Amino acid sequence: MRKVLGMGNALVDILMQVDNDQILERLALPKGSMQLVDRLTADKVLAAVGHNGHSKASGGSASNTIHGLANLGVGTGFLGKIGQDEWGSFFRSDLEAKNIAPYLLESSAESGRALTLISPDSERTFATFLGAAVELSAADIPADLFADYHYFHIEGYLVQNQELIRQALQKAHEHGLQVSLDLASFNVVEDNLAFLRSMTADYVDILFANEEEARAFTGGLENEAALEWMGKLCKTVILKKGAEGSFIKHGDQQVKVGAVRTTPIDTTGAGDLYAAGFLYGLMYEMPLTTCGHLGALLSARVIEVVGPKMDEARWEAIRKEIEALNN
Repeated sequence: MRKVLGMGNALVDILMQVDNDQILERLALPKGSMQLVDRLTADKVLAAVGHNGHSKASGGSASNTIHGLANLGVGTGFLGKIGQDEWGSFFRSDLEAKNIAPYLLESSAESGRALTLISPDSERTFATFLGAAVELSAADIPADLFADYHYFHIEGYLVQNQELIRQALQKAHEHGLQVSLDLASFNVVEDNLAFLRSMTADYVDILFANEEEARAFTGGLENEAALEWMGKLCKTVILKKGAEGSFIKHGDQQVKVGAVRTTPIDTTGAGDLYAAGFLYGLMYEMPLTTCGHLGALLSARVIEVVGPKMDEARWEAIRKEIEALNN
């Protein structure tokens, strides 16, 4: 059975509804972006928005993708760093509950948290306190980590430590793994453009980007032009266009896949679960259109709930839909 290893920021998502977008402006958080903040600022954001109540879930982009794959029955593992606190214990127990192998190092620093501010139109804005997650280093990568895996999925949010990404991608490449990268956020791409382009060209086999990320990554290109440009750097490129569906390029083959109809409540995890569905189809050698449909299906279902996690009944319905596709 093919297995997928993920590496990313081990974060606990704290999910909060905001009354209007003006509060984002007052907090200097551009709508739809991911901003790194210190603990004091994180506390300030929580105090300003938390009056509506909040919920929590283990999160981080790569972790969400790995959880999605685990719920589809794929063998998975996750490498990250947590604190020796209740947040870290929560994150670990969430992995273990889904039989995800936890390669979690521990730090004396507090565990990272991603404050997820959900606007009335379901768009989400992140104020992220990385905490212990930022301490994950190249030296922390176990020498034999990649031996049992076939795919390696990482998130662009890790670019705060470029040596970590470089070493991990090199080792995964040396072990023959298919490397998958989610660009994560347009401002992350803008701030690390040369590095992300270089790593993609040298090591990445599968690249995920939404419209804003693709525009930043390609220097302003859109749609098929952006897809074509990114396709010159790696074998498989997925350009996600929300309700318009997605463009996919694999070698010389190019397809467009429509979105799955849904009523969005919260877009948290949409891109992460798209990656899970697409990778599931790819590792079982399904047609590109089916891979894209599975990505769209998981993405549509997760935005019908608050947060990046779905309950077992919803996952069971998804598994039945996938089984019907295969028959």
